[in-house]
Amino acid sequence: MTATASVQDEARRTLDAVAAEFPDLPREVLVKEDVLRRGVWFTPEALAKGNEYARKSYFIFSFDHRPLSEMKGEARDHAPEEIALEGGPSQFRRVVVSVRLNPESPYVVAVDGEGAVGLSLGPTFLAGVAFSPRPAYYGTVLTDGTPITEVAPSIEWGYLLYLTVFRMCQYFGKEEECQFCDINRNFKQQRSLGRPYFAIKPVDRLLEALRHVAASGSHAKAYTLTGGSITSDLEGLDEASFYIRYAEAIEAEFPGRWLGKMVVQALPKEAVVRIRRAGIRIYHPNYEVWDKDLFGVLCPGKSRYVGRDTWIQRILDAAEVFSPSAVIPNFVAGIEMSKPHGFVREEDAWRSTGEGLDYFMRRGIVPRFTTYCPEPLSVLGQTNGPASLRYHAGLLRTWRDIHQGHGLPAPPGYGAPGLGQGVFSVSSFMDVIAPGTPVAELSPS
Repeated sequence: MTATASVQDEARRTLDAVAAEFPDLPREVLVKEDVLRRGVWFTPEALAKGNEYARKSYFIFSFDHRPLSEMKGEARDHAPEEIALEGGPSQFRRVVVSVRLNPESPYVVAVDGEGAVGLSLGPTFLAGVAFSPRPAYYGTVLTDGTPITEVAPSIEWGYLLYLTVFRMCQYFGKEEECQFCDINRNFKQQRSLGRPYFAIKPVDRLLEALRHVAASGSHAKAYTLTGGSITSDLEGLDEASFYIRYAEAIEAEFPGRWLGKMVVQALPKEAVVRIRRAGIRIYHPNYEVWDKDLFGVLCPGKSRYVGRDTWIQRILDAAEVFSPSAVIPNFVAGIEMSKPHGFVREEDAWRSTGEGLDYFMRRGIVPRFTTYCPEPLSVLGQTNGPASLRYHAGLLRTWRDIHQGHGLPAPPGYGAPGLGQGVFSVSSFMDVIAPGTPVAELSPS
């Protein structure tokens, strides 16, 4: 199934209108955000032209607009992890985009009349497309038969190893789980399709995978340790202890080989001290949404077990342990607009999120964001589509202007900032930072 002509026309009109309203934002990032919010589809011919590329690994969430069971064709099983948009009629400067499958998207990667792979919006060819390169270690099978991509997939154009060591979350059910998140249901859909997808990755399996990565000459610069929240215990360990054991094992065998990052809950200061001592250099206690009421509605488990005010205070406490620039909380850009509880006007959503951005940035903490994907396996995705492109454009301007206004460096752990340089693929915040902006330095390990 492909988008109808009316959907394609609407997408073109919207893109042109937003570009006219936000002339200070590069068209490349507007297209990137629109592809992230609407999803993308691939023709078989385009996939056949891709040669050796990294397939979509489903490294933590589905990041798709349809369940896998409802998608057919080559794209479902052979879509790339990421694409880079570059060149074309408008001479796009490169932007790297995470692939979110949607067979009804107006954006299609296809082969043009001259045999080139490109991104089209209806009949309009927008930019050339390259598929994410396939790391040399891909294709390796570990001694227990597990494909290495199930253990240590590579994203951000090879910059980051994404190590999801717990593929489920103990915030279960509508009354506890974050309403925009499909981690538990994605785990179930992957297993139902017979794919190798394990709830917990043993430490030994992870270390074996990383040995292959290191021996392959991989140019990965960082790793992220993450997984679902642990509200009681897992394998007899609390959340901090469960994840710390992986960090300690990695840093013991590969001291300083990669920049260690950890995405877990906002934990008490004593636990954060332990995380830092384990060798982790960047801490991501994701707060998801700034508005107090929306935090309670959209993150009910986090609100009940930790609480918004405590979450925020723990972020500030973590900055004393790591340094402010090494604490980078994420929010999900677009859930502020979700119905029925979210903002109706984009301006109100910008104002609310801008308040949170300013609160943290004037303390030297630079939040990042992920562009919301309405995954149908999540509670919110069953009733909500994506936020508007106008919302995302205004958010990018808001983030950029507050960041510049505080004279802050680019956040560390994401590679070089700036259009044509950035590799962060699930939002455009790194693309709107001025090229040449210095990257924050981290304290010694």
